[in-house]
Order: sequence, then C-alpha cells, then structure tokens
Amino acid sequence: MTNVYLMLTNYLQPLRYLKRNNTGRLEIAAPLGETTLADVIYQAQAPLEFIPPAFNPLFLRVVHLLLPSWINWQTAITQIEADNVENLVDLYQQFQDGKVRFMLAFRHPKTDDPFCLTYLLSQLVPKVARSQGTILQLPIHAHFIYDRGIPLWAGSYVGWIASRLGGTPIQRGKADWTGLRSARDLFANGKFPMAAAPEGATNGLSENISPLEPGIAQLGFWCAEDLQKAGRDQQVLIVPVGIKYSYVDAPWDAIANLLSELEAASGLPVNPPELASVELLYPRLLALAEHLLSLMEEFYTRFYHQKLADPKIVAGQIPDRNEASAVRLQALLNAALLISEQYFDLQSKGNLTDRCRRVEQAGWNYIFREEFKDVKGVSAVERALGDRVAEEANARMWHMRLVESFVAVSGNYIRENPTAERFAETTLILGKMISKIKGNKAVQRPQLGKQKVKITVGKPISISERYSAYQGNRLAARQAVADVTNDLQHALEELI
Repeated sequence: MTNVYLMLTNYLQPLRYLKRNNTGRLEIAAPLGETTLADVIYQAQAPLEFIPPAFNPLFLRVVHLLLPSWINWQTAITQIEADNVENLVDLYQQFQDGKVRFMLAFRHPKTDDPFCLTYLLSQLVPKVARSQGTILQLPIHAHFIYDRGIPLWAGSYVGWIASRLGGTPIQRGKADWTGLRSARDLFANGKFPMAAAPEGATNGLSENISPLEPGIAQLGFWCAEDLQKAGRDQQVLIVPVGIKYSYVDAPWDAIANLLSELEAASGLPVNPPELASVELLYPRLLALAEHLLSLMEEFYTRFYHQKLADPKIVAGQIPDRNEASAVRLQALLNAALLISEQYFDLQSKGNLTDRCRRVEQAGWNYIFREEFKDVKGVSAVERALGDRVAEEANARMWHMRLVESFVAVSGNYIRENPTAERFAETTLILGKMISKIKGNKAVQRPQLGKQKVKITVGKPISISERYSAYQGNRLAARQAVADVTNDLQHALEELI
C-alpha cells in the first residue's frame, strides 16, 4: 500500500526531530546521521538494499489507535465514509476461513490515500462487521507494496516503519526480482491480504485515472499459479477500491489567492481581488497555463535544442484554446523526457508513465552503484568522478519529475465538469510545477479547505476464473494480464 507507513513518520520519532514549516504545519527534520534523498542525490552511493517485511502486530496496534487523531491533526480530512463495506467484510471473512486470497487495488490521487485506506480497514470494516454480527479476527490489515525510493526522500527510518507494518518494497522501472518474489510470497502466503496502487504513483486528480501498470494483474496470476502448485483451492481476487476527495465548502477564495501567487511567481500581472467563481477564475487559470507552456517551450527550444511546434501555428490549426494547450503540453512532455532519455541512452518506448519509470531507474543506476559498496576501496578521484555522475544524473532526472506531475492532465478536465474540486486539483498541479522549477526541495501542497473522502469498494475481479487462459502460452499469458489490467482500469473508472 504505497506510502501507508508515512502516517507514522511524525509521531514515532523523538520529539526533537519535529519542527514547524512555513505554513505552521508540523513536519520532521531528518535525524542526525539519517540520509535522505536531498542529501544523497549529488553523491555516488552503494546499491539500494532490499528491506524485508517484518510485520509487528504491536506496532500496527499503535497505528490503529492513533490514526483518527492523526488524520484530524495533520490533514484537511474531516470525514471518511465508504460504500459496499459489507462486501469487504465478507471478503475478509472468506480470507480468514482460508477460502480466498485477494488484493486491494486502490486509486491513488493523493498522498493522503493510505490514511483513508487504513481508516477503512481499521475502523469501518470492524464497525460494519459488528453491526452484521460477523466475527472477524483482528487486526484487519493488509500487506502492501511501496516504492523503494520513498525512504530516500522521507528518511531511512521510514523503511523500518514500512517493514514493521508488513510492507514490501519494489524498485520501479526494472525487473526487481527480489521485490517481486517478496510480493508474490506475501500474496500467496501472507497473514493478510495485499494492497497496492495499480497507477504506481499519485496523479493529483480524483476523477482522472492514470494508465494502470500490469504488475497487479501479473501478481494475481502468479498467486493462482503458486496456489495450484501447492494443491490449495483458494480463489484469487483483485478488488478495485475507489477513493474520491471533495471539499466541505467550495474553496474559491483560497483558489483565487493561490492563483495570484502563481501569477506573480511566473511573471504575469497579479489580478486584483474579486469575487471568486469558476467563471471569473477559469480565464486566469487558462492564461497561466498558456504562459507557463510558452516559458517551458522557449526553455527547451533555446537551451536543449528541442524542436517544438510554434504555438501560433498550433492555435491556427486548433482554434479551441483547451485542445491547443493539451497538444502543446503533450509535445512539451515528450521533449522533456527526451532530454533525460538521450542522456541515459534510453529508447522512447511506451506511454509517458513507462518512460518515466525507465528514466528513474536509469538515474538510480548511476547514483547507486555496485562499485561503491566498499567506500574504503574507492580512491578519492574515483569518488569525485562518481559524485559528478550522480549530480548529472539527478539533474537529468529533474526533467522526468516535471513530466510525472502531468501524465494525467488533459485540456478538458475542468471544462467537462467545472467543479471546485477539479479547479483546485489543476491549480495545485501547476503550483507543484512552479515549486519544482524554483527548486523547492520539499514541495508541500497548500491546503485549500477542509475535505471529505468517499471510498467505494468495487466488485472483485476473479483471477482464478481466467487462470486457464493465462496458462495457454507466453502470448496468451500476456493477453490475460492485459485483459485484467484493462478490466481493472474500467472498474476503477466506474467507481468515480
């Protein structure tokens, strides 16, 4: 469950690590001696080690006890409700009776998602079970898969926390066989069901799903294969879980203030205070997006020699401003990724998400290197050269990080449904981009208003029913994985 362990980061470390950021919100400073991504990205390092899961039930109990207070204290969430929880109660009962193995495949629009999912399991599922008279063995929990890179920027102690919560890491962008074997074993033999985000990362949009990665479906078929080899007749299921955020009160004034900040930062005239509404703010947002596109197009054309279509030509061919901006954005994202791919000698294959993953892994390979396992055996000159490579790799990965923020952005997201939620999400994505350009190491999204969360448990997708098709041959197996991934994508979209 990507990032679920982050909820503990602040209150499980000694109080001397706590500090308040410039918004007044508590955050953790890296403990003395701890290494974070901000410290190591300019230095060559030993390869990333696998962090084995080491579930601790007492540790989880602390999490479940403190979670509601933590959500109220440190997030904008004021309410979490869920639909079809009784289906999840039934699934957990079947799991505990040894009848099924299942994975929760949850939407991942925000970094708050793990709080919500953990609240669902620890609070809502037991509550509904009690109301039904269903007896479940506590705790209700899930093993989870998380990105191995997270402990780099969040602090190495976070890896320890994830391990004690039963999480298993995986390195995105490569065949991480150690991580895959661990996830595969937990799916078939773990104490709890599994959980993972098939999108692979947050996209910042509650009502727009990024293309799913095929790993969830593949793990499902591997689980079915392992059960069959072991002579076990349990059914294997993948359960789609939707997570959607909405504001308690439409935060138009906060959006207007944020827009003013972004306009000032990007060199546009700051609009005077006015009555905030979508009709008045939308032209400002569109103008800001077009201005940022022009700045970035000039940046990549002038200094990285990328060939991009003239905005005036695009506008002449596509009169609609939204559609023209969407075309320009896609061309810009492709050019930005090419900068990284050319440096790392990578081919531009697949969608933007696939390309971002390959660039990220290539960068890690340049920074975390086998020859630096024994630092004492590395000369000063070799170390300096290694640091230079690491610094350059990080600089090239910067372009990929920009692209990551926009993989799910389209020109019609607001126009299709001009709600405060969609307007706020789009504005926050532009704000995140500007923060990255300005070089802010810790990008903390501003809270625009109190939010409520709606979780919806979808209908399980049976892997066992499709396993015979998977067994045919290699081509049939790939097709079966693709079909499940496609069906899961549609299921998550329906939950919106």
